Amino acid sequence: MGNSLIDIRNITQEELIDFFEEKGEKAYRAKQVYEWLWKKQAVTFDDMTNLSLPLRTMLQKNFIIRAVQVSEYQISQDKTIKNAFKLYDGSIVEGVLIPTSSGRMTACISSQVGCSLACEFCATGRLKMMRNINADEIFDQVKLIKEQSLKYYNTPISNVVYMGMGEPLLNYKNVLRSVSLLTSHNGLGLAPKRITVSTAGIAKMIKKLGDDQVKFHLALSLHAANDEKRNKIMAINEQNSLESLIDALNYFYEKTGDRVTLEYIVFKDFNDSLKDAAQLADFSYKVKSKINLIEYNPIEGGEFQQTTPERLEAFSTYLQNRKVIVNLRRSRGKDIDAACGQLANNNSSTTEKVLKKA
Repeated sequence: MGNSLIDIRNITQEELIDFFEEKGEKAYRAKQVYEWLWKKQAVTFDDMTNLSLPLRTMLQKNFIIRAVQVSEYQISQDKTIKNAFKLYDGSIVEGVLIPTSSGRMTACISSQVGCSLACEFCATGRLKMMRNINADEIFDQVKLIKEQSLKYYNTPISNVVYMGMGEPLLNYKNVLRSVSLLTSHNGLGLAPKRITVSTAGIAKMIKKLGDDQVKFHLALSLHAANDEKRNKIMAINEQNSLESLIDALNYFYEKTGDRVTLEYIVFKDFNDSLKDAAQLADFSYKVKSKINLIEYNPIEGGEFQQTTPERLEAFSTYLQNRKVIVNLRRSRGKDIDAACGQLANNNSSTTEKVLKKA
């Protein structure tokens, strides 16, 4: 495997078995190590207490565990917790614990350092795209948020959403491996239906999800139901038109039997008219779907504003009258820039910084 240290969580259990056999060790030792890495979430080889010291020393000479750390975090007035996660190369990404009154605890996690899509309304889109996040780094975000949820609210996380920084389908391999790790009985043991992956809309990759017959939910960040408007706010629509997305989403449904969630941020005087609502309803009729209306969270220097409560109510009522399944998602963590579209490695000076780690 070479002389340099290998990230042990980037290799498969089968590769680990091969390594142990090359060293004259029993294959079950590799399974023990694999369990320590994922089920017990060990962050050092010394944590692996049922392995002999010579065996742990051998591991240290060949491998490294690049555990993600919480650099700092903030707690919102509504109990939302925003984290700055420090990756092994010093990169910072953000993830959020979102508690709700119903008792649901959702971990919102990132899939890329930065983002290449540059959606007009999103703070993350203003960042330079640096790299994809590895599967183990995605896993660690969920693990750390789970620990936070237990520490502060004595409740385990119930849901995971890939709605943080980056476009998950542009990091396809790592995202799917991370889901596998999160749902494995040797990992966190989460139910696949408790996981939602959100995409800005890459038609060919949505079809690939169908071909791979994924078990998690899919959400499409729609935000406009005609191409002219969507082109203005989401450049990706120029290569992935609404027509191509309808085709891809229907293909996904045929392969998985799972209806997609259409996410629709409501912007003041841009996409909040009853005509816009009619176009959204028409779009939803063409795919098996339900709609989440999302309050907009203005970003510094951005041109968009949150619509009025009256227009939002009228928009929602129109959709309900058209017999569309619609839910209104209220913003959480706005006071610490933790709400939808606000993740950009910045921290509000108006809120308490609860913890700071090197």
